[in-house]
Amino acid sequence: MNRRSWIGSSLLLVAVVAAGGSLAAWKYASIQEADAVSANQPEPIESVTVAVAKEREHRRTTTSIGTVLALRSITLRNERPGTVRRVMLTPGQIVDTGTVLVALDVSVEEAELKAQKAQATLAETMLRRMQRLGQNRVASDTDVDRARAERDVALAQMARTRAVMARKTIRAPFRARVGMADLHPGQYLEEGTQLTTLQGVDDAVHVAFSVPQLVAASLREGDSVDVFATGDEDPIAAKTIAVDARVDVTTRNAMVRARIEGAANVPAPGASVRVRVPVGPPRMAIAVPASALRKGPGGDHVFVIAPDKEGKLRSRLRAVQSGAMLGDEFVILAGLSAGEQVAASGSFKLNEGTLVAIASDPAAVASRVDDRLTKKEARP
Repeated sequence: MNRRSWIGSSLLLVAVVAAGGSLAAWKYASIQEADAVSANQPEPIESVTVAVAKEREHRRTTTSIGTVLALRSITLRNERPGTVRRVMLTPGQIVDTGTVLVALDVSVEEAELKAQKAQATLAETMLRRMQRLGQNRVASDTDVDRARAERDVALAQMARTRAVMARKTIRAPFRARVGMADLHPGQYLEEGTQLTTLQGVDDAVHVAFSVPQLVAASLREGDSVDVFATGDEDPIAAKTIAVDARVDVTTRNAMVRARIEGAANVPAPGASVRVRVPVGPPRMAIAVPASALRKGPGGDHVFVIAPDKEGKLRSRLRAVQSGAMLGDEFVILAGLSAGEQVAASGSFKLNEGTLVAIASDPAAVASRVDDRLTKKEARP
């Protein structure tokens, strides 16, 4: 019985070993056949367009938050106390120089002025009389001088009353846009009450912003800066006109003022804007199209297109240090030399050592990619 069991086990083991050997031989033959098929197939080629890295002048920039300022801006207040008689303040209205905005009651001053005119007339009459008497040796020179002084005092009192009346009539000192106001006839105003604000209407505006002291030290009058209004992508050109001589001891920043000419589309005074400020002197850098720069976990890189030993064009991954974007190009600060060819359209398909074919038309690259995707989907 034991002998028969041993023989059965041996036969089963031999059968298992034979089946495993047959399976291994079949698998080996399949792999050899696949390798032979792969060896006979041509190496895949990716179609891309290339761009030549070119050298261009570049200046580093930093960003600051600025405030739009009118060239002329004041807070309007009354110099003399009084009761409001007329109000001509319409918020948003543009008024010309000399336009009456607020008139206070001057009835008391008008009455005083009439009395002073009468006094001045009497003093003028007395002066002429004294002058005639002085010519006839009837009045002394002292009497004539006293009459002249009384006449001058009466005229000075009239001038003072007219000045008080003028100060109770508030006029626009320059062409400006009127701000918000809450003023009504009959309202009594203390001296120095805020009436409204006036923002000058000019063909230019100022932008005030602060920058670190090192940046301020490199700025000069006439340097160009770019101003961006909220939500706008197109910059507004401005030029620096002044850099503050003092650096803030708390923030170590210095105030800078720039001027925007032709302020038709500039935000209203007081609005916040973003200012792009140049830093340091210009220097030469390498520029490549935006589509050529790839970003990944290992950092920024481009694919340089160069021939291999056999003269075939292949892609070579090159790590680079990227800078600012200028239009539709990126500035490359390190890792690339002028004149090298980099993959532009279609660079997303490349890996290290990929065989490439250069297409002259970016649309042709997109078309070939679509064809390849369609063929893959059609495969069973």
